[in-house]
Amino acid sequence: MQSLHFSTEQPHEMVNITARVQEIVTQSGVRRGLCVIHAPHTTAGITIQEGFDPDVTRDLLVALEKLAPRQGDYRHAEGNSDAHIKALLTGSSQTLPIEYGKVQLGRWQAVFFCEYDGPRSRSVWVQIIADSNGESNA
Repeated sequence: MQSLHFSTEQPHEMVNITARVQEIVTQSGVRRGLCVIHAPHTTAGITIQEGFDPDVTRDLLVALEKLAPRQGDYRHAEGNSDAHIKALLTGSSQTLPIEYGKVQLGRWQAVFFCEYDGPRSRSVWVQIIADSNGESNA
């Protein structure tokens, strides 16, 4: 398993990590298999979304804010209940197929780390699983 480490800059943001995930896949030498991407945080998530138009991520964050506003009838003492709800809606992991040494995404798709309680130092775990043929240079 490999870890990505980075800092987020905004309270709510979506960070495109596609290139960094692909770099880990390439370094693994796995030509065919699965790539599991996991955010080990309760106030962040991982999603697959359009990576071409930045207005899409903006619109998603606005919609999530409407579903779970920062201020609400929450009892959690840390004051970040909205972030926990948004993370629940997004989910903490994604699994992508690997074919020909590349993560398989649709034409407009990208992998995003979703920050809901930033800015913070964050990690993402990436696990590469080779298919049963064991195709790997690693």
